[in-house]
Amino acid sequence: MPQTHRIDKVNQLIRQELADLLLRETKDPRLSGYIGINSVTTTPDLRYAKVMVSCVCDETKQKDILAALEHSAGFFRSEMAKHFSMRRVPELSFVWDKSIERGADLLSYMDKVLGPDASKKEEK
Repeated sequence: MPQTHRIDKVNQLIRQELADLLLRETKDPRLSGYIGINSVTTTPDLRYAKVMVSCVCDETKQKDILAALEHSAGFFRSEMAKHFSMRRVPELSFVWDKSIERGADLLSYMDKVLGPDASKKEEK
């Protein structure tokens, strides 16, 4: 099902607002440091939003971050309700986005296959 322009705008708004809230408003020490909000996917009825997050950290820290985000979901939702002129603010669920890790693994694999000299040749 193709997404409408409205849902795309809502996804972008939620992503920007969550990034801002994480940067300025959260007091949870588990959410300190850089946590990327990579994307938001909202259901067509705007009841639920899946938030893809990432951070360069180990698996234990990832679990702590997800737990802290789930714990703070109500706070995020209430803050968004203050700033958005929407009838309904979606319920948030947070999912770890492994695309950065997969990209790093792919680059590492390419370096092994092509050798360290391949990247130097491209720079010239």
